[in-house]
Amino acid sequence: MDIQNKTKNELIRELKELLQENNSLKKQKEKREAELIEAKEKAEEKEREQFFSFFNLSPDIMVIADPNGTFTAVNPAATKLLGYSEEELISKPFIDFVHPDDKQITLDEMARQINIGSTLNFENRYLNKNDSYVLLSWCAYFNKVAGITYATARDVTRERAIEIELIKSKEKAERNEIELKNAQQITHIGSWYLDIKTNEVVWTEELYKMYGFDPLLPVPPYTEHQKLFTAESWEILSTSLANTRETGIPYELELQTVKEDGSNGWLWARGETVLDKNNKIMGLWGAAQDITERKINEQNLIKIVKDLQESQHLAKIGSWDWDIKSDIITWSEELYKIFGVENNQDPPGYEDHLKIYAPESIERLDKAVKNTIQTGDPFELDLKKSEKNGTIGWVSSRCLPTININGEIISLHGTVQDITERKLAEKLLNVKNEELLVAKEKAEESDRLKSAFLANMSHEIRTPMNGILGFAEVLKEPDLTSDQQREYLEIIEKSGARMLNIINDIVDISKIESGQMKTSITETNVNEQIEFIYTFFEPEIEQKGIRLSMKKSLPSAEAIISTDREKLYAILTNLVKNAIKYTNEGSIEFGYSVKQAELEFFVKDTGIGIRTDRQEAIFERFIQAEMVDKLARQGAGLGLAISKAYVEMLGGKIWVESVEVQGSTFYFTLPYKIEPKEENDTKIQILTPEDENQIKKLKILIAEDDETSIKLITIGVGKFSSEIIIAKTGNEAVETCRRNPDIDLVLMDIQMPEMDGYEAAWQIRKFNEKVIIVAQTAYALGGDREKALASGCTDYISKPFNRAVLLSIVQKYFI
Repeated sequence: MDIQNKTKNELIRELKELLQENNSLKKQKEKREAELIEAKEKAEEKEREQFFSFFNLSPDIMVIADPNGTFTAVNPAATKLLGYSEEELISKPFIDFVHPDDKQITLDEMARQINIGSTLNFENRYLNKNDSYVLLSWCAYFNKVAGITYATARDVTRERAIEIELIKSKEKAERNEIELKNAQQITHIGSWYLDIKTNEVVWTEELYKMYGFDPLLPVPPYTEHQKLFTAESWEILSTSLANTRETGIPYELELQTVKEDGSNGWLWARGETVLDKNNKIMGLWGAAQDITERKINEQNLIKIVKDLQESQHLAKIGSWDWDIKSDIITWSEELYKIFGVENNQDPPGYEDHLKIYAPESIERLDKAVKNTIQTGDPFELDLKKSEKNGTIGWVSSRCLPTININGEIISLHGTVQDITERKLAEKLLNVKNEELLVAKEKAEESDRLKSAFLANMSHEIRTPMNGILGFAEVLKEPDLTSDQQREYLEIIEKSGARMLNIINDIVDISKIESGQMKTSITETNVNEQIEFIYTFFEPEIEQKGIRLSMKKSLPSAEAIISTDREKLYAILTNLVKNAIKYTNEGSIEFGYSVKQAELEFFVKDTGIGIRTDRQEAIFERFIQAEMVDKLARQGAGLGLAISKAYVEMLGGKIWVESVEVQGSTFYFTLPYKIEPKEENDTKIQILTPEDENQIKKLKILIAEDDETSIKLITIGVGKFSSEIIIAKTGNEAVETCRRNPDIDLVLMDIQMPEMDGYEAAWQIRKFNEKVIIVAQTAYALGGDREKALASGCTDYISKPFNRAVLLSIVQKYFI
């Protein structure tokens, strides 16, 4: 019947029938889709259960790592073998546990194998909980798409140790046959020998077992060995054997075998040459181990990983459905896990369901649910779970309404996904970003200071070098007067002293930064230190027109403390030199006073002063180099940093009080204990020409291999020497002293060919205990003096030294 001829009632009836049929088909489709989803979830869950069952029950270590090589899962075998708890291994980078000597090798080998394929095989030493290392053999599968690594490992420490022992003991094989047999039974390693002349092959009993042969039967001849391997493995093995016979280079392979019963297996094989007494190859020797079980595990692991790849992209999402009228809620199995509820319980009703969340999330969720019920609008919220159980958790909740034919919302359904890790990662990322920003600012500040320091160093080194080289060139002019020559030589001398001071500061700050600076604690007379510094700087200060005074608060007998004499001298020298540098008029006073159990030293000047905001910064290294208001004064800017380090090493503290334009006072303290000592009157005096004439003529040995130094020392000791002998090696110095027992003084360079100065002094002391031996070194490192005295030297001086230093040594021992 044509639709135009149908009545209205007939059309309505047919329309209702079509709607009913459509609803029926829709319900069938929804039911089918639900069944398919349920079937897929069950299949995925079963796959996961199978994987984690294999994962947890495996006797070998099994781990999963993220793209950064950080463990995200470990099995019980890993915690048992390595001794760590699961929490101690999770979220730790794989490489952190690798032996330092194996780290780079492991990373290089992994990178090499990743370029070839997805399966990695390597060995390395791995840190155990008891701080010892075990040797692990790894098999890993690297998923390049997901960036995830699945790996299994066996402890082969004992096996490899036995393998090495077997290889090393091959020449003793006949005498150790019983021990070899026992070892092979324990490790399942067999060995073989091939006589290249006769092609005769010998197997151990363990090798018979690997191939499934009766040990009472003869070994198959070499020409039939092809049958024992697959075609591919035989080609690899025969090529390797030929190469080893030709080059003598051992081989190590993994080969697929064909056993007597026709089944396939795998073995690890190693071979190397056996040489006769003429170093000619007489045969090949090797070892083999059955690795079939390991290969099966590797293949199973790869298969499981590939099977799981399809489900890796599906997040752990649980679903729910809420019948509003009956208040019946249904959960999927995954949702029970997300909320930590036993799946044998009924899901809580709506009001109880809200209690799963933290208070700040309950109000948001309740408001969103009620809005969906009223308007039909879906929602998506990130909600925080309750912390009643002591854990922190976050979920992402999505909700859609179910509307009946009458347009009524009869139920809600949706999904819940655990996003705890994402939230924690976001929080951690925010913290890290803040830390990185602070670190970046510090790094930029450090780079800026170092750049300024290097620029300043370039200027400070080039300036005195320009003076030395420039005036050395000027001295070549033939028409110079004696006054001009003396003036230019003084400039060269001052430039050299300035450069030496800069180099010493750089060496000292480098040793301090690297922790190599040591202290040498001895009894030190503070008054003598103060007096010496006063005498040393007095001419320079008077020439500048400044008054200099010193203060000593203790009698000499009570002014003896236990400290590092050289470091105390360096601190005081740096502070006084700074005062001279920044004071143009007025006075400089230095000294000390007693403050309870401390000595408080001070250096006070009437110089330019220091701004308040810079008074802490001046003790930091590199700071002076970037100070734009320091005026044009020379120096590396390291003296105060070195002084601060020395003071703290000696148990004290250092600070400054200063007012701009009015001057500065630097203070530092050292521990003080009253231990009265007898006053020592053996002070070194500056020699006058009359005093020099009183020195007897000495027979002097100069042990030095540098021609310039020899010439300089010869000139320096010329006035009080009767004979000068030169030795350019340590051995020559010893023999010269042996042939000349009347030598009075030996100036011994520490760094010499054949035998160093320490050893030479030690040898000389064996036959001459009276000769004065003075060690001289360009190193000037902490501990050199003690090492020189311990080797038999009488005294010690550091290069470069001038004539006054030599004269003081002569005065000390020969007047």
